[in-house]
Amino acid sequence: ASCASCASPASAATKSSPRKKKPFAAERLSPREGGGLPPPSETTFTPHIVIPAQAGIQRQISRRKATLFCYGWIPAFAGMTTDERLTMPRLSTGKLVIATHNAGKLKEIQALLAPYGIECLSAGELGLPEPAETGTTFIENALIKAQAAAQAAQIPALADDSGLCVDALGGAPGVYTADWAEADIFEGGPRRDWYMAMGKVEGKLAELGPDTPRGCHFACVLAIAWPNGENAVYEGRAPGTLTWPPRGKMGFGYDPVFVPMGDTRTFAELDPAEKHAISHRADAFAKLVADQFA
Repeated sequence: ASCASCASPASAATKSSPRKKKPFAAERLSPREGGGLPPPSETTFTPHIVIPAQAGIQRQISRRKATLFCYGWIPAFAGMTTDERLTMPRLSTGKLVIATHNAGKLKEIQALLAPYGIECLSAGELGLPEPAETGTTFIENALIKAQAAAQAAQIPALADDSGLCVDALGGAPGVYTADWAEADIFEGGPRRDWYMAMGKVEGKLAELGPDTPRGCHFACVLAIAWPNGENAVYEGRAPGTLTWPPRGKMGFGYDPVFVPMGDTRTFAELDPAEKHAISHRADAFAKLVADQFA
């Protein structure tokens, strides 16, 4: 999947009802909140580092690695002591592998990281292979890509997994967003046909009838992996609706049919600077910046 959280294709789960929590127990997040994370174990993680789920993050420490999960609108350092904050993995100026072979995605990420003195190297230019994305959530796939690049290059790596999640289709295409664009041609081999992918979404909505709601959102998960096994994960979203036919010549992927909430233009009709300010990737980056560069 090139795109992740509406978690795996479906992401309409609601929060579980309030319940009495055991001391230091980390509450499991619903797929809508956290991309279908496995329930953390009280015995696996260091109790004083676990932040309540309602604070917006989970900090999980095991013997082998540390993973920071950031959700919602709360800064990642909410509720942490100074000592805990100082032990968290942090990016610094220097080289960072962007674990993607998608030129459009690389360009967006480079623009977002430019003000922070980060030199972005793509996995493609380093000749790194693309790992099989075997996860069923955006979080899982983003971590697979980031960890593979960090281990191969032995420097920190950033991976993005993102996608379009359509409410009426149960969250599809979700983590299979890029798969819906796969096309075989007689000359040149397999390629991605995004107009075909947009047509698939529209066709499935048409099958449901003319009054089918067209609400959707783009989801983005950014995962940073360090060679020592530590990870940090950030989730962003951009709510909107689908339109047809496609409009606009900027952007990429499903941008020509996505109308962000509060606007009448599609992502492909927005100036890149406008899109970067409100996109799902920008939302995830805002959480990343608040955590890594604050």
